[in-house]
Amino acid sequence: MTAIKSANTSSEMVRSTTSPALRTAFRELELYDTGDVTGADEVFAPNLIDHNASPDAASGIDGMRASIVAVRDGFTDTEHRILFYRELSDGWVVIHWQMTATHTGAAFGFPASGNQVAIDGNDIMRVVDGKITEIYHVEELLKLTQQISADAQQA
Repeated sequence: MTAIKSANTSSEMVRSTTSPALRTAFRELELYDTGDVTGADEVFAPNLIDHNASPDAASGIDGMRASIVAVRDGFTDTEHRILFYRELSDGWVVIHWQMTATHTGAAFGFPASGNQVAIDGNDIMRVVDGKITEIYHVEELLKLTQQISADAQQA
């Protein structure tokens, strides 16, 4: 299988891909862009294993719902662009993405700043029967908090 580079949004990728596993993986990112918490039930398996859950976060699908809510409530104009993706064997999918947004609500302990943010992240997920059963994810959270607190640091 060849690696694919892209700069399309997650929504564009959901509509254009023919692979069920990739469509599910792109749909996961689209949930963060739309803030669609109810969509978690169609994307994540009830027994989801999140290998990188925050120590203070709920686990599994409840943790994913909480993450979607946190992004929805803290940011507007959220958009994930797919920079690289590859479908592997056994339902595994790798995605490298960039998220841009405006920090318009309380997030990560910071009040709304109005700052534009841009971070990259990587997701490795396993899709079985159209649902994500396992996920590893890494986001540039330090970079994100630096961007949303930039005005406070300069004051």
